[in-house]
Amino acid sequence: MTENTKVQFVCFETSLDREPFMKRWKTYNRSPRSDADVILQQSKRDDLFLYIAQHRFESNDLQFEFTKEGRSGRVVQERIKTTIIGGYNLLQLQNKQGAAQDEIKVFVFIDNALSDLDLYKELAGTGKLNIYQAYFQNCSHAYILEYFVKNKYASELFEKLEKQDVPKAGIYKEYAHIKNTTSKKEQANFIWPG
Repeated sequence: MTENTKVQFVCFETSLDREPFMKRWKTYNRSPRSDADVILQQSKRDDLFLYIAQHRFESNDLQFEFTKEGRSGRVVQERIKTTIIGGYNLLQLQNKQGAAQDEIKVFVFIDNALSDLDLYKELAGTGKLNIYQAYFQNCSHAYILEYFVKNKYASELFEKLEKQDVPKAGIYKEYAHIKNTTSKKEQANFIWPG
């Protein structure tokens, strides 16, 4: 990932755990090359699983489409609420590689474009912070913050964020990094963190 990277965020809410969710996620219709570099992460709230897909691109001419999944017959399926958050530019890049084995991600969704980002930068402490800024007017949020912290410090960071009255935040575990190759013979490479 570089400073020129554009990221499309898509969020999901469902009762499906990782494996059944992955099977369904693959059936969504999307624009060509949108799966060239995707990070999937999961969180759990009550009886629901929350997922964030980050589709990363190095191109400026991004046409991103992500539509309903294809149906297979009349089989009743678990509901997946899908929300396209929008396209974002990297404003700050401190972590290029993704979460390490002993790290967790804390995502914060900020609606106010006039928010004091310096305050959020200070909260990162010893962790790293990537900041994404909306590049389309119809994006759901002005900024998305992606903190990378050691597992043992995630709750502490989350408590600090709650004191700032952040309306939307969550702790997520990165579980799949999908990189498609350009070769037709090769399939997507799935990297499953431990």
